[in-house]
Amino acid sequence: MANIVVASNNPVKIEATRLGFSQAFPLEPFEIQGVSVPSGVAEQPASDSETLQGALNRVNAARSLRPEANIWAGIEGGIERINDAMAAFAWIVIKNKHQTGMARSAAFLLPDSIVRLIDQGIELGEADDIVFNRSGSKTGNGAIGILTHNLIDRTALYSPAVIMALLPFINPDLYALHE
Repeated sequence: MANIVVASNNPVKIEATRLGFSQAFPLEPFEIQGVSVPSGVAEQPASDSETLQGALNRVNAARSLRPEANIWAGIEGGIERINDAMAAFAWIVIKNKHQTGMARSAAFLLPDSIVRLIDQGIELGEADDIVFNRSGSKTGNGAIGILTHNLIDRTALYSPAVIMALLPFINPDLYALHE
């Protein structure tokens, strides 16, 4: 049985990882748990590269904290300016002792009311809570869930990217081993 450690205690990230692994490997039993580790980047990563670095830092920190595990997963949400707009997305990094897989989620544009708050230094989840008069958006359906009226929530946004990050594990003969 594989022991998977998610580099976060956020239930959305744990569930997205569980769903991705369950779909990619439906016959493989696994245990999954989260651990709190730092991202090593800004609380609100503000570029594609910083967001990827946060996911890499998280997965490496989880591996250092729980070296006995078989697989480690890091998910980092971020934002980036695109022309006059701002997009939100996440990077997913999955590692075992021999392989690393990475994928980015779909991206979506944020409304101006949220962008203005982010420009004032407020993190996306907190900006969601302010604009939509709620609490806990980042551990719930998130901006994407609020904006799509729950047609897509954060778990649904992240789980396909988890599957894409698993491509080297699904097709090990096609991907060179690293490490």
